[in-house]
Amino acid sequence: MKAKTKRLLTLSSLMIIFVIGCIIVFYNLRGNLVFFYSPTELLEKKNINSQKIRLGGMVKKESVIKEMIVENNSKIQKITFVVTDFQNEIEVNYKGILPDLFKEEQGVVVEGIFKNNSFDAISVLAKHDENYMPPELNDIKLEKVKN
Repeated sequence: MKAKTKRLLTLSSLMIIFVIGCIIVFYNLRGNLVFFYSPTELLEKKNINSQKIRLGGMVKKESVIKEMIVENNSKIQKITFVVTDFQNEIEVNYKGILPDLFKEEQGVVVEGIFKNNSFDAISVLAKHDENYMPPELNDIKLEKVKN
């Protein structure tokens, strides 16, 4: 065989192996993908029923309602709040402990199930900007400045 033919066969074989590998990886990941929607996109979607998705937006000011409930003989905090993208809003229900960064007028990503124009969250992730400083470190920094 000529060198040109060997290179062509080698390159073709590697490309076929690469494509097959990509197909296998993407096929196996299809069930683990969780899509991220804004409230407007989520309300426009018609066929989202009982699949796990992520909803992102801002927590609406004065929309957070916390209450203690008893479930399975233990006290659990139930939180209801509204996530908005400043065009549409969706009410979110969550049972559990919120992250420390969670507050009104702050970015949030909630993962859960959307049904009946309400979102039942399984987990809540609070977002922050790149200038975030943990309160413990911020206090230490302020003490050093004062001295």
